[in-house]
Amino acid sequence: MKFLSKTKKVALKGKTVIVRIDLNVEPGRKLDSYRLKAVIPTIHFLRTRGARVVLMSHRGYPNLKPKNRLKSLATDWNFDKKNKELSLKPFVKVLSRKLKESVFFVPYEKSWLIDKKRFLAKQRESVFLFENLRFYWGEKTNDMRFAEFLAGWGDIYVNDAFPESHRKVASIAGVPKYLPSYAGFVLEREIENLGRVMKNPRRPVTLIMGGAKIVDKIDVIEYLWKKTDAVLLGGGPANTFFAAEGLPMGDSLVDVSAFPFIREYRDKGKIMLPVDSERFARADLERILDIGEVTMCWFADIIKNSETVIWNGPMGLFEKKGFEKGTIAIWKAIFALAKKNPKARIVVGGGETVASLRLLKTKNYKLKTKNLFISTGGGAMLDFLSGKKLPGIVALSKTGKR
Repeated sequence: MKFLSKTKKVALKGKTVIVRIDLNVEPGRKLDSYRLKAVIPTIHFLRTRGARVVLMSHRGYPNLKPKNRLKSLATDWNFDKKNKELSLKPFVKVLSRKLKESVFFVPYEKSWLIDKKRFLAKQRESVFLFENLRFYWGEKTNDMRFAEFLAGWGDIYVNDAFPESHRKVASIAGVPKYLPSYAGFVLEREIENLGRVMKNPRRPVTLIMGGAKIVDKIDVIEYLWKKTDAVLLGGGPANTFFAAEGLPMGDSLVDVSAFPFIREYRDKGKIMLPVDSERFARADLERILDIGEVTMCWFADIIKNSETVIWNGPMGLFEKKGFEKGTIAIWKAIFALAKKNPKARIVVGGGETVASLRLLKTKNYKLKTKNLFISTGGGAMLDFLSGKKLPGIVALSKTGKR
């Protein structure tokens, strides 16, 4: 695999570089996301070395109606309200502001009709943003005709979309077959930091797993089990353990498919469950929505005495006022460990986990420390830490030479 950071200026000057990034932000949420900010250094690097940049991403799940798949990769669909909300056009202003140069938007309806190279050469802009890749039928199906179509927009391909690198789609797994390809700065950092805690972690090792489902985290727990000293559970994973024990969970989030895993691992001495909780009562339904104060203190103590910490998934429904305390407590323990122990290795990931950072007054905490890595990935992070081969990373080792 080749890394963009090791590429010489002469290899980039005058070239058009396709950069796959991740702008998958739900409508109504802040566009200036952590993932967007993370890719700016990659774009700056390319621009300062004389390259033009074509940015590509997907967003959400558009309503698509297939046209004639055999004759065309285009899609017959209407700009209904949902699809309009999923356009990437609103990101033009944000990117222009971050990059301090204008960004040209390439709309869906024109992308099929134009001579790509001539079109790019005529524009005064040097950074282009492609429309939502999921507006195209061939993206999700990893159609090689569509991958070749995308590759026609550039001379070089860079994958800087780690959050999507576990998906076998055309822009991730297909395009590298047609172009010389590189891992961008974001992807390189992810491989380095996640690889470090996975292959040779400093003990004691603590896994913290929350969020909605435990089934998404089972592979990580199993893969790292022998290297792990404690597994702290909150949210849906903890509720599922309690339900498997036969405890009444009311309307709490429970994942029945994980019961076989629980039966196998519950008595092995490493899994730590909340000893108290914050509940929300409504009529005859009762839901556990956060860990309680005793558990917060207990979990924080374990974290502060760890050498390696991996966290994915909030402790409760932090979006609802009154049930954010458990997640905040974990964040504070994480920052305390990072400050106290420079040799500790800490990895935090998952879209909701990172989003919960807004609950803290982050100016009081150092986000940029060598021992704390905030991953851009959710599912991709879990797959990587499970020892699985990510299609986006595998594709970079088998690139084209055009």
